Amino acid sequence: MPATLESNLRQTLASISAAAARNGRSGEGVSLVAVTKGVGPRTAAELARLGQRDLGENRLPSLVEKRAELEREGLAVRWHFIGHIQRNKARRVVQSSEVLHSVDSLRLIDTLERVAAEEGRRVGVYLEVKLAAEAEKHGLAPEELPQAVERAGAAAHLDLLGLMTMATRPEPGQETETTARPTFEELAHLARELEKEPALARRFVDERVQLSMGMSGDYEPAIAAGSDLVRIGTALFEGLVCDRPAAGGAA
Repeated sequence: MPATLESNLRQTLASISAAAARNGRSGEGVSLVAVTKGVGPRTAAELARLGQRDLGENRLPSLVEKRAELEREGLAVRWHFIGHIQRNKARRVVQSSEVLHSVDSLRLIDTLERVAAEEGRRVGVYLEVKLAAEAEKHGLAPEELPQAVERAGAAAHLDLLGLMTMATRPEPGQETETTARPTFEELAHLARELEKEPALARRFVDERVQLSMGMSGDYEPAIAAGSDLVRIGTALFEGLVCDRPAAGGAA
């Protein structure tokens, strides 16, 4: 049968549940953020109509465009911003998002708290941790985490949800599992260490460090390592002709 957005979404959710079951986990314990990067508002709206209410974007103009369109259509979704956040654009990111997955510095934490207070908004945040030695990746060093947890957890307008990372990119001919799983297991270990410290654990919502890790090409090893939330785009749109975002530019 030809692919449809509904069939791709159903297959992606089934694959997430199967990966969880293979690792002794409940599929309900792994949430999907459908990343609408590269598709336009019409496709994002159709995902919402199909019941997928957690949508992610990595570019601010596309996020603003899609949020406005879905609001016009009366579709309520929770927008996750997953791209790098420039401090001079933090206000617009806060205005347009419910959850931020890429909080990567103490200065950014302070900026987000200030603009969220001024905007009268609360946003959920994940601290991005850099575990791959790749220049284009962003994130806090592991040794910076305790201070960042204290800072974000004490912020009145930020809900500290957990940690996020990006897997090490495999070399040509190297399997994704070889590079991704150790990275994800390292983040899971950092999370468990934070939870062992009561003063730090209390800074997180429900005193639990959630893990945002895994994308279309590496969500299986992420789930095996304990991911609570996977960010998948490509697999959802495979075989489809979708509308494209009109806006461009980075956050």
